[in-house]
Amino acid sequence: MIYSDILIIGAGPTGLFTVFEAGLLKMKCHLIDALPQPGGQCAEIYPKKPIFDIPAYPEILAGDLVDRLMEQIAPFEPGFTLGERAEHLEKQDDGRFLVTTNMGTRHCAPVVVIAGGLGSFEPRKPPLENIANFENKGVQYMIRDPERFRNKNVVLAGGGDSALDWSIFLAEIASEVSLVHRRNEFRGALDSVEKATALSKAGKIKLYTEAEVSRLYGDDHLEAVAVRFNHPEKGESYVETDFFIPLFGLSPKLGPIGNWGLDIEKNAIKVNNAYDYQTNIPGVYAIGDVNTYPGKLKLILSGFHEAAVMCQSAYQRVNPGKRYLLKYTTVGGVTGFDGSKKEAKKEVIQAIG
Repeated sequence: MIYSDILIIGAGPTGLFTVFEAGLLKMKCHLIDALPQPGGQCAEIYPKKPIFDIPAYPEILAGDLVDRLMEQIAPFEPGFTLGERAEHLEKQDDGRFLVTTNMGTRHCAPVVVIAGGLGSFEPRKPPLENIANFENKGVQYMIRDPERFRNKNVVLAGGGDSALDWSIFLAEIASEVSLVHRRNEFRGALDSVEKATALSKAGKIKLYTEAEVSRLYGDDHLEAVAVRFNHPEKGESYVETDFFIPLFGLSPKLGPIGNWGLDIEKNAIKVNNAYDYQTNIPGVYAIGDVNTYPGKLKLILSGFHEAAVMCQSAYQRVNPGKRYLLKYTTVGGVTGFDGSKKEAKKEVIQAIG
């Protein structure tokens, strides 16, 4: 049996930052994740993808963000159960929860935090007749190492942030980048749309709008794709390529968590955002992309905020009747469980009236 103050389901950025916020309150955390390493999608799917909306980082690669979070939480010595999926949740007579993984590992904690991102996920695949023949032979559903595409011809498909951001990124690496989108308007951030449009005018990205990839060609490896336009008079374009990367998002599934008696809405867990992101089961919280509430924004920084608020509530469950006085890290510094301490810089402290 593994005991902790807070058991975190999901070791993505939100789950990792929860360790830091809990550590400031002297609460010990343990994390469970089905992936073999911490970091969630940032580590498994797009470690080399740049992220632009992390405070104080104008740009940071997803994998580097995970590394910084791991460095930040190291003083608090979290435990990890990796490569295992949380299967069963049981409330014990003493009020604590027993969580058992698919490998039979048993965890016990008074607080359970679901920070599982989108849950288990699979890429959404375009309905192309022979696409399975080219998977890992030119057809890729995610980008782990952009260097693989250096000096190659690449066709991407999609209209969201991932398709735009990767097109922009690969424009400086690949020999030729083509982006195919079935509509004329993109769903991504306006800044990304403007950058992709500018690169298109500069000849670094070929934009095919109001079009779809309709066929794949090749023998042992992908050699070309057919791009069919929505307007019949435009016909089809034959585009030679080494890689086709459809980025249509992920199909999320909550998996076993969906059977825990939680209040679910559209494959997300409903929480009380007016107070502490608690679910309909007292003592079980949901933070990050896995939760839903009015006005929810699926951003990493939103998950960080939810983690900080949730930990204040969790402290009262772990330490009933004990009063906690909030101390700013600028004043008190950060003290790890091993006694190590990062002192606050006194010159930046301002009096708070």
